[in-house]
Amino acid sequence: QVQMVESGGGLVQAGGSLRLSCVASGRIFSSAVMAWFRQAPGKEREFVAAIPRSGIVRRYADSVKGRFTISRDYAKITMYLQMNSLEPGDTAIYYCAARDTYYGGSLPETDYDYWGQGTQVTVSS
Repeated sequence: QVQMVESGGGLVQAGGSLRLSCVASGRIFSSAVMAWFRQAPGKEREFVAAIPRSGIVRRYADSVKGRFTISRDYAKITMYLQMNSLEPGDTAIYYCAARDTYYGGSLPETDYDYWGQGTQVTVSS
């Protein structure tokens, strides 16, 4: 069964840290690229970070560069998003996503094949 499950969200004060996890079934975890997106209240879903199967070239939204780190642990079939120096503007539901093929560059959310159900992150000021 195709499945992606996020966890690790919660309430944190500005300046704090959280680590999100996305456990994926083996078939999905071998996908060419995996990513995190987020959707704030009243806004469209937006790209946060992406990591290819090689893990070499990782992409980040400008708004999170230097604060967030995306990674994949093949032994645990888990993708992570380490979020530091959190700001109220980071408040959103965070989703993990995966795509079977990838040839480089940035991909819109419509290009991703698999999605988790999301985990809420709330940053208080």
